[in-house]
This record gives sequence, C-alpha cells and structure tokens, in this order.
Amino acid sequence: MHIASIHDISNLVGGREEPASSGATFEKLRPADGSPLCKVARSDAEDVTAAVAAARAAQADWAARTPVERGQLLRELTLALQARREEVAELVVEETGKSGELALGETDAAIEMGFFVAGEGRRLYGRTTTSAMPNRTVMATRRPVGVAALIVSFNTPLPNYAWKTFPAVFCGNAAVLKPSEHTPASASFFAQLCQEFLPTGVLNVVHGLGSEAGPPLVEHEDVDLVSFTGSAATGRLIQERAGRRLAKVCLELGGKNALVVCDDADLDRAVEWSLASAFSNAGQRCAAASRLIVFDGVYGEFRERLVEGARTYETGPLISEESLKRILRALEGAQVAAGGERLDRPGWWLAPTIVEDVPADAELSCRELFGPVTILYRVRDLDEAIELANDSPYGLTSAIHTASLHRAMRFADAVHTGVIVVNGGTHGSEPHMGFGGVKQSGTGWREAGIEALDVYTEWKYVNLIADPART
Repeated sequence: MHIASIHDISNLVGGREEPASSGATFEKLRPADGSPLCKVARSDAEDVTAAVAAARAAQADWAARTPVERGQLLRELTLALQARREEVAELVVEETGKSGELALGETDAAIEMGFFVAGEGRRLYGRTTTSAMPNRTVMATRRPVGVAALIVSFNTPLPNYAWKTFPAVFCGNAAVLKPSEHTPASASFFAQLCQEFLPTGVLNVVHGLGSEAGPPLVEHEDVDLVSFTGSAATGRLIQERAGRRLAKVCLELGGKNALVVCDDADLDRAVEWSLASAFSNAGQRCAAASRLIVFDGVYGEFRERLVEGARTYETGPLISEESLKRILRALEGAQVAAGGERLDRPGWWLAPTIVEDVPADAELSCRELFGPVTILYRVRDLDEAIELANDSPYGLTSAIHTASLHRAMRFADAVHTGVIVVNGGTHGSEPHMGFGGVKQSGTGWREAGIEALDVYTEWKYVNLIADPART
C-alpha cells in the first residue's frame, strides 16, 4: 500500500477486504495539517461478529500446526515487513504526523519483535516436576487460549500491532485486531502483509470508532482473551464487561511517570533524557516522563537548561484536534514555565510545555494527559523524591539520574513501578524485555519478552503414572 493508493480502508474478515456492513465510513485527517487522508470502514457489532466467526473457524487448524512451523511463518512475515520498512513508515508519518526518523525507528522495533517471537518456535518450553506419588511424572505444556481480541492505541502503531499480534498468533490463537481509528492506514498495510503468510482467518482486522466497535468485541462470548493497550478509563470498562463472562483480560494502561534528578547527576544527560522522555512523539507515550522530580541543590540550573531545551524541541503534532483542546483545558490556570500554547500552524501542534508549582494531589499531577506536558517538582532529598514518585495512582515506569550506586539501588527497591531506569529515560523497552506496570497502569500481565507467552497461552498439566511391574 503506497501513500498515493490510500483512499478507502476496509475491514479484513476471513481473508477478504470488506466494507462495514452498514456501509458507514468516517474520515481520517492528517495531524500535521488537518487535511483528509482516507475514508475508513465504521464497523459495528455485525462486523465484529463476522470477524470473530472467521477467527474461530481458523483457530483449531492453526493451533494444530507445530510451534516450529508457526515460528517459521512469522519469521517469513517479519522479513517481508523488513523489506518494506520505508513504505510502512511513510504511512505512519502521514497518519500520525511524527517524523520519518521516529516512524522508521518504530517500524524497526516492530521487526525486532517479530524476529524475537519467531525464535520462540524452537523454545516454547514447558516444565516437568516431581510428585509425592511413586512412578508419577507431571508435565506442564502451553496451549493456545483460543480467539484473541487485540485492541491497540495509536501512539506507536507498528510496535503496538507487533507486540500483540505476533505472540498471539505464534501461540496458536486466531485474532481480531481493532486498531485505533487514528491509524487505519498502517493497520491495513499490516493486515494485508499478514495475509500473504498466515492462513485465512488467523488474523482479522475490524476498523471503526472505539466506542462503537470496541464494546461488541469485548463482550462477544466467543472471544476468549481481550488484550488492550490504552487509557485506564477505557481499561476499567473493558475489565468490567469482559469480567462478567470471566474472559481472560490483559490491560497495559497509562502512566504518570517520574524521572528523578539527584544533586550528583550529570545534568547534561539528565536534561537530554528528560526532554526526550517528556516530549518525543509529542508526549504521546504511556511511558512518557510527565513528572520531573529535582533535588533542590540543582533545581535552578536544571530548570534553566530544561526550559531552554523545550523552546527548541521538535515534538510533532498531537493525534487530533480533540486531544489538543483537552490538554489546553487541563492547563488552564497552571503556572507555565515554557510552552502551554497552540502553535500557529495547520494541524494540531502544542508547544512543549513545562509546568511548575503543582501540588502532588492536584488533578494535573494525577491525570495522564498524553501530550507534550511535564511538571517540575522540587524536593529536598532522596526520601522526599521516592515519596513523591510513589504518590501516584499509576505505576508504569520511572527513572533516576545519579552517580551513586547506593541511591540507584535504593530507588529501584523502593519505587512502585513495573520498569525502572538508572541514568536514562522513562521509555525505551525492547522486544525481549517484559513491559507492564502496577496500580492503575495494568492488571499484572507483561507484554513483550517471554512474559507475553503467559498472556497468549494457558498451562495444561499432564500427569503420567507408570507401572514398573508391566515393563
């Protein structure tokens, strides 16, 4: 799919491109300038039902193939994605407004995830264990969950598809992918590429507005697993609705991530990582550094350097006019040290924004904005920094900048987040690293790494009892 060929985006159901059953569409606009990009199928419950049925029909035969074969097919798919990396990155630029360099880097991250998961075809290990009973051997083996609903965010589209789709289908599940309505072109490209290598019906894609296509997918009784990446508010609704029928649910939610700068930190690196963590991808990361906690001894110098860097940082547009207006409303009345205003250009651009003097319990401190906004806090010492870092409803990622091994280890032990980084940013997990958080950042599962296998498989325990007298 080339940019010039983007016109109408259809669903992929049972190997066929299908419009929404109602014929309805919605218009996707480019965030960089607000111009129309394409029209997209606006799916409803009828379309979801067809996609789930296609996945169910394909799942058993797909699961009957060996993990080695499934891994090999995934490897071939990943090689094809690698060969067309520039093409799909161009689509991501058009539909998100991010830079070509960032889009290409994300595409490469998705490719690496594919290679990592494909390699599990030769590993997919089970376990054996002992027993109190003589001549009894117990084996634990992994089995697919069944039909997986994969619902993803817009912020890093290709990695989001890869983190869910690759382990889901590798483990023998069939899937229905519901991409964000903001990134339909890259999702369509990904679906078409998968069709070249996966059997019909193993991956189905349903486009549409989240409020219309999401609920019937989550509530469908033939969906065995719901894996969702997005906001905590939407995650709660998914947990409630899927929980009524006791479906397996994996939620990777938001964060209000803290980056701590100690008085012995390398300030050049601390500023560099703070700018990147807070403002890259327009701050549209679940792992963005939206809280910067700085020791009093270096606060003034750090603040000065950070504000100067923010004024020239190239951050990219927000995904929609609605997102831009929502963030501007949240900033009303705040003490702004830099930014805080819409840029005078087409599209949905917000200047990188630094806010000060915000109480830890204020809504601005506790709510994920998902934009290029960070808050500066001043603390006396490490004790106060740890207390403030933990004073959040979220617990996804955190970082500390210090020259002290002792401070770093204490921070790592005391801070309640799923990921901790020393002398780096709050973002940047890799395919072999399990990713997820605590508190309102998730429900305990981890995505990527071998931990993802626990999401997309169930354990089966097989008890073998032998009789030596019959040998």
